[in-house]
Amino acid sequence: MNFALTDEQQMIVDTVRTFVETEIYPHENEVERTGFVPPELGQEIARKCKEIGFFGCNFPEEVGGAGLDHTSFTLVERELGRGSMALTVFFGRPSGILMGCNAEQREKYLLPAVRGDKFDALAMTEPDAGSDVRGMKCFARQDGDDWIVNGTKHFISHANIADFVIVFIATGEEETPRGPKKKITCFLVDRGTPGFEIRDGYNSVSHRGYKNCILTFDDCRLPSSQILGEVHRGFDVANDWLYATRLTVAATSVGRARRAFDYALNYAAERKQFGKPIGANQGVSFKLADMITEIDAADLLTLSAAWRLDQGLPANREIASAKVYATEMLARVTDEAIQIYGGMGLMDDLPLARFWRDARVERIWDGTSEIQRHIISRELLRPLGA
Repeated sequence: MNFALTDEQQMIVDTVRTFVETEIYPHENEVERTGFVPPELGQEIARKCKEIGFFGCNFPEEVGGAGLDHTSFTLVERELGRGSMALTVFFGRPSGILMGCNAEQREKYLLPAVRGDKFDALAMTEPDAGSDVRGMKCFARQDGDDWIVNGTKHFISHANIADFVIVFIATGEEETPRGPKKKITCFLVDRGTPGFEIRDGYNSVSHRGYKNCILTFDDCRLPSSQILGEVHRGFDVANDWLYATRLTVAATSVGRARRAFDYALNYAAERKQFGKPIGANQGVSFKLADMITEIDAADLLTLSAAWRLDQGLPANREIASAKVYATEMLARVTDEAIQIYGGMGLMDDLPLARFWRDARVERIWDGTSEIQRHIISRELLRPLGA
């Protein structure tokens, strides 16, 4: 077993970390204050990302990407996790689902997304369909060679900057042993399509400036050519996406936890009370010991899951384990970092309160902690017939 990074992987870590520190950190306080990223700033970050050759790095070289394997890309996401999501979203990583595009769609959506000429967003969640994805009510009925869509999606991340949205829509129903279930189809929907509107979403305490949006469909007519994959087979596409996003959430949680830990460690070494650094007290030093142990454990879980994907091994349980552990670890680490700082940890002069608030949503989106535990336990029990 070799846990060392290759020279190339170490170069990736160093390059992305430097990018985040020089291009992202300086703008974080203003974005946190205003909840807004000026378009020209987003474009500048995307341009610089292209300059260092990382835009679309999660895509194979044959379509213009950097061709990174799962482990290397997870390292990229880990380092991006140190920075504000409102800004790192412009460090382009289009949805891997787009590899399912047919020849015509590749020219219109996939290749422009990998080049950075177009931004995508992905829409699945609805007001009444979160963890229960098959409970979605956004429905498309077939009308000749077209589909007429009606319904609403919400909590759609960064749709405000998207040129097109990858949308999962119910297109039928089937009987299953557990009752009727929706059949889901994936559509590519351009901004500006008649009957389709992207509206501002809710104000969130987590990841300020990283917008969530509401999508509405009012008799929106989509030709069959806009279907990504096959009719009623949207879940085949969705599962690949969920693997990738859950691993990303785990990786970014590790990166953010390490940044919070660095603040706590340095403060514990510098801050003096009763004539000695506070880190000399077990009440603080033991916190640091527990924090770094949990961070390292989450890191290894995450990279191990990515490695399994690279080896072509089943990784559903391992990805779920990484996601649930890393996100819950981040909550504990950010809370302890604030405790070490005391009252100062809650002030806007430091980013710790932001890390603390941002950590809360990680246990919810891309599959709640409860859903991850369901996946883990199901994978354990099914082989035993339970």
